[in-house]
Amino acid sequence: MRIAIDAMGGDFAPKETVLGAIDACQEFDADIILVGMEKDIKKELTGRSLSSLKLEVFPTSEMISMDEHPAAAVKRKTDSSLVVANRLVHEGKAAAVISAGNTGAAMAAGLLNLGRIKGIKRPAIAVPMPTKKGVCVLLDAGANADCEPENLLQFAIMGSIYAEKVLGLVKPRIGLFNVGQEETKGNRLAVEAHQLLKMSKLNFIGNIEGNDVHQGDCEVIVCDGFVGNTILKVSEGLAEVLFAEIKGAIASNYLSSLGGLLIKNSIRKLKRRLDPVEYGGAPLLGLNGISMISHGNSNAKAIKNAIKAAIKTINEDIISIISTSINTQYAV
Repeated sequence: MRIAIDAMGGDFAPKETVLGAIDACQEFDADIILVGMEKDIKKELTGRSLSSLKLEVFPTSEMISMDEHPAAAVKRKTDSSLVVANRLVHEGKAAAVISAGNTGAAMAAGLLNLGRIKGIKRPAIAVPMPTKKGVCVLLDAGANADCEPENLLQFAIMGSIYAEKVLGLVKPRIGLFNVGQEETKGNRLAVEAHQLLKMSKLNFIGNIEGNDVHQGDCEVIVCDGFVGNTILKVSEGLAEVLFAEIKGAIASNYLSSLGGLLIKNSIRKLKRRLDPVEYGGAPLLGLNGISMISHGNSNAKAIKNAIKAAIKTINEDIISIISTSINTQYAV
């Protein structure tokens, strides 16, 4: 099992990417291929004891920045770290690719090099999100801004498989994100998708609203990528604001600071559970190969956890299960 990492992707690359890869090699006994600018990668490796680690550097001459046009950059920069990392998976030289770089480019590189699973119309980013009762999977979280009802049905099928096989959730409940619980509510996409989900063999519980997202009443939340990315960013932003406010309130006076010491461990555990770093990466489900998307500001811990998620996705043979299930087991 070898995993290719876009070492140049992300706000803190290649330093944090390299550190995360080293940690993963030590903890998971993984074979890691760091793909990118050799000089920059080796600079971060200098002075570290690496003799016992299965770590390899695959040099490239280019990289894709966050602000570049995804499709154009992928076509133009064929020797970029992101494109080459995807190519290694396509050629069978790696079992998965991980990138914290340009999400649109990761999608384009995946489609170009890995292709789609037969029967899948569009891949979707499946992001694990914390809830009051554990965790749920939100998809699509940003790959497809405009969708058709059939796309949402396929997202639900792939999300259900991922939730069950990788996250260990038994018979995951599917919720369709909407502006109301009645099946006639929402736009055309929501109304028609509701009917498709209702007729499917999935464990569909109906529509859920914004205030239901983190309640834990369903394990898979389905929506288009525009809505999904908005939900994700609002949730992350709100968590940051709340913890900043809590920190400020605790430090406001002596008594509050004293009370803060008593709940310090509880606050730390809560923050860890809500931190996207703990999940590390989100799979781009629907591609004919494993591609994990990490947050642009991923640190070493996030990269390590993305590698952990990739390993589990490989072991559960998700690609094969989606391929055999998409038109049979859960079909309408």
